[in-house]
Amino acid sequence: MSSAEVVVPVFDIDTGLQELVARGYQFVHPADDRGEVLAVVGVRVHDDVVDVVRLNAEDDVVATRMPGTEENIFEPERWLWRRSGEGAQVLTEILSLPDAC
Repeated sequence: MSSAEVVVPVFDIDTGLQELVARGYQFVHPADDRGEVLAVVGVRVHDDVVDVVRLNAEDDVVATRMPGTEENIFEPERWLWRRSGEGAQVLTEILSLPDAC
């Protein structure tokens, strides 16, 4: 997909999250010292890549696909694909990626 291509959102956030779970994403919910959830983070390792989706808010979502060799998946030095922005748009884009790069 070229950077000029625009993918029209197919998934709202709830449906997108359900689809991520169906595709094997595992989720964690990092919290602060008071127990307040800071984000919802989904991770899926497949083929030779790792996909990470971090939902900070409905309009602040970051999704990254990186090589499986990355040591720190939360701050990768290299990535193959990355998007940030509105949740519905970002979830639609990552769910549109082929399984293998």
